[in-house]
Amino acid sequence: MRAHQIMTRSVITTSPDTTILEAAKTMLQHHVSGLPVVDAASKLVGIVSEGDFIRRSEIGTQRKRGRWLKFLLGAGVAATDYVHEHGRKVSEVMTTDPITVVEDATLEQIVTSMETNGVKRLPVVRGGKLVGIVSRANLLQAVASLVREIPDPTADDDHIRSRVIAAIEKNDWSPYGLNVIVRDGIVHLSGVITDESSRQAAMVAAENVAGVSKVHDHLCCVDTMSGMYLESAEDVEMAKAG
Repeated sequence: MRAHQIMTRSVITTSPDTTILEAAKTMLQHHVSGLPVVDAASKLVGIVSEGDFIRRSEIGTQRKRGRWLKFLLGAGVAATDYVHEHGRKVSEVMTTDPITVVEDATLEQIVTSMETNGVKRLPVVRGGKLVGIVSRANLLQAVASLVREIPDPTADDDHIRSRVIAAIEKNDWSPYGLNVIVRDGIVHLSGVITDESSRQAAMVAAENVAGVSKVHDHLCCVDTMSGMYLESAEDVEMAKAG
């Protein structure tokens, strides 16, 4: 299995000029812990994550260094800290030159890169442009597919996957973080929905794609008021059986 077979294609992104407040709201709204930062040409220029919001002046968590440590570190470090803690735009707090992978990267290469660099997600690029993202959740879904004893994907499965994603993503009810795994014509849908009607719509859209023989529901519904996660009935039954 390779990056393009498990990555999330519909990536929620932000721009360098987006305000910190807007970026934080987007992450909370879509239940993601990081956002790739792309410019007007869709080129990946950075990534902003939860860690970039930890040391902020608004919540009084700025770094407090002793006078001698400040002297030893120099004015440059203090200036960088200040920008990160008081900056108002994503470009001022994001990680530039993020670690990335290409579409043909193997799962072994992805995991090694995550472990080596201490990151939870890796943007997938083609010619410097963002085409998807691989997170720990995507890897978990890949493991789950193996537990279900699903055969390795064929070339036709890849085509079916692309058609299923296209059929779902064009709609307003498309799940956040939609991920699709296809093995031997059998589709596994995962992602986050905020309304149960979106579950049925996604299932119907997948079922109507040519080549699909069956659709499994792993979509997770989030109550926007309480933030509570509700697993699909299929996953609940699978957990009971296990």
